[in-house]
Amino acid sequence: MMKKCLRSIAVAVVCCLAVPVMAAEKVEPVRMGCGIMTFDTVPGWGFDEQGRSVLGPTHGGVVVDKEGNIYTSAKLGVFVFSPDGKVVRRFLGDEYSNIHDIEIRDEPEGEFIYGARNVAGEGIKFHAETGDIVLKLPFPKESGLNLKKFAPTAITVAPNGDIILSDGYASNYIFKFDKDGKYKSHFGKKGNGLKEFNTAHGMTLDTRYNPPRLLICDRNHQPKGRLVHYDLDGNYIEEVITGLGMPTSVAIQGDYVSVPDLHGRLVILDKTNTIVAVLGNNEDPKTHRNFNVPQDQWREGIFSGTHGSYWDKEGNLYVQDWNVSGRLMKLVRVK
Repeated sequence: MMKKCLRSIAVAVVCCLAVPVMAAEKVEPVRMGCGIMTFDTVPGWGFDEQGRSVLGPTHGGVVVDKEGNIYTSAKLGVFVFSPDGKVVRRFLGDEYSNIHDIEIRDEPEGEFIYGARNVAGEGIKFHAETGDIVLKLPFPKESGLNLKKFAPTAITVAPNGDIILSDGYASNYIFKFDKDGKYKSHFGKKGNGLKEFNTAHGMTLDTRYNPPRLLICDRNHQPKGRLVHYDLDGNYIEEVITGLGMPTSVAIQGDYVSVPDLHGRLVILDKTNTIVAVLGNNEDPKTHRNFNVPQDQWREGIFSGTHGSYWDKEGNLYVQDWNVSGRLMKLVRVK
């Protein structure tokens, strides 16, 4: 099985090295992965009529709502696409710009987007359909911490509505608020120790376990990036997996976890946290982990700075690159 995986990756790389996205009249899909985690790319998904990305620079996340609409955050704001890649609405402007990570939650009043805004130094909650902002989470002075900078990079929500916000680009403390935004506690600190974080970059609720846990991307932990489990009260449980390069975020569907890696690949783990597939692997040192790869240099099936991902109900994946032109890709699961 592993040989088949590697062969699939190698074929995708060879097929795509000489195929810039805009260079040919028709770009063919690229198959990647292996076994039940085999996917085909959808060339041109989300582009405008001129074949260009509509997003502008991307450094954010992806989520999918109950209707199958895809939300992705960019420097300009939040864009919402239909499953066939058409823009259905946008939330643009200062209050929606530079959302680094997003999560979606179905609540009695509707579906809501939760976002971590590293540049603005806050967490945010807004209605997924109307864009109405209902909550903001600034640095909690009640914590007693005297921080010079607050730059949240990840956000998630516990089953009881508690909001968990990671200060991944600054102190590396992770803060816990109640559903109304009242500060409750914090945990963690910056460092390379077992219970320390060196860029707590991404985070989600790991629903593969009962009770659910926090699954945290410790992106720059030395000697290698890792995923770690904490309980919802901030108590360390275990290292989940190490040696991942620079894991940026995590998304769960059933027993599987998608883990974008800034080096230009997406890793899929199973329930035992074993790697079962690697997608879009970029072995070019000039273009992986590189924000400044313009659209006319994109290669179908090859990622550059993989930053966000999310599953839809059919098991398809939407993957965002950290990219100057704004790149969001659809990968269709091969049945």
